[in-house]
Amino acid sequence: MLADRGYDAEWFRDALEQRGIKPCIPGRKSLSFPVKYDRRRYKRRNRIEIMFGRLNDWRRVATRYDRCATAFFSALALTATVPFSV
Repeated sequence: MLADRGYDAEWFRDALEQRGIKPCIPGRKSLSFPVKYDRRRYKRRNRIEIMFGRLNDWRRVATRYDRCATAFFSALALTATVPFSV
């Protein structure tokens, strides 16, 4: 799981590891001991943030006009394919 420094908490890391999820969360700068994480993987998290930013540009997805989950998912799938097909 990729997350920002804001999610840096020992209980959160332990809960992820108990579920079999490997956390990739850097420690806060004020910590007395360094936390090990994959730096290259953490640097690439911006791609995910950019994708969500592009999805939120579409008003229908950002405000969730569709009440039915199936209709919302189809709008989400359509929205996800349009920016990457250009």
